[in-house]
Amino acid sequence: MSDKPEEKKGFVAEFAHFLKTFGIIGLAIAFVIGAAASKLVTALVSDIINPIVGLALPSGDLKTLQYSVTNQFTGVTSDFKYGDLIANIIDFLIIAAIVFMLYKQLSKFKLVEDKTK
Repeated sequence: MSDKPEEKKGFVAEFAHFLKTFGIIGLAIAFVIGAAASKLVTALVSDIINPIVGLALPSGDLKTLQYSVTNQFTGVTSDFKYGDLIANIIDFLIIAAIVFMLYKQLSKFKLVEDKTK
């Protein structure tokens, strides 16, 4: 046990210590870069992949694929837009693959810790 009492810190000093200790700045930078990368992948899927897939579809666009069901009693129609779901799944898989590749590269250079071992 230390005989020296803990120094009182001001709010700004405590906040700066919190940011340094928990790596909040790095997390914020990673979040911003991740959001920008997500926009790029979404643009890739929307502007490149969907039109290529659309060439093989009768409608010409992956996102417009849907199945409509009409209630025979009320006449209300519900649209199940499965094309949009497929496009979002492709978007997710590309982002997940990029994150995995980055993780593999960072772990090769020992920049991230492998917690599975």
